[in-house]
Amino acid sequence: MNLTLLIGFMAAALGMIAFFPQVYKSIKTKHTKDVSLPTFSIVAATNFLWFVYGILKHDIPLTLANGVIFISVLIILAAKLKYG
Repeated sequence: MNLTLLIGFMAAALGMIAFFPQVYKSIKTKHTKDVSLPTFSIVAATNFLWFVYGILKHDIPLTLANGVIFISVLIILAAKLKYG
């Protein structure tokens, strides 16, 4: 594995992990008052587009990270709509 790919996988791992605490908190506490619906909607759209871009470029770290982040953001958005 070359250095560029290793850095890509490390960035992907950190990006995926970054949203897990918010997902956990949103589900566990059912408190999403401080979650911004417009911001997370834009984040979802951004990650979806990066996910598609990663697929088109055959970039595994980019695709993996943005697919997982997109799902995480959708969970947070669903919690916001349900509990918000």
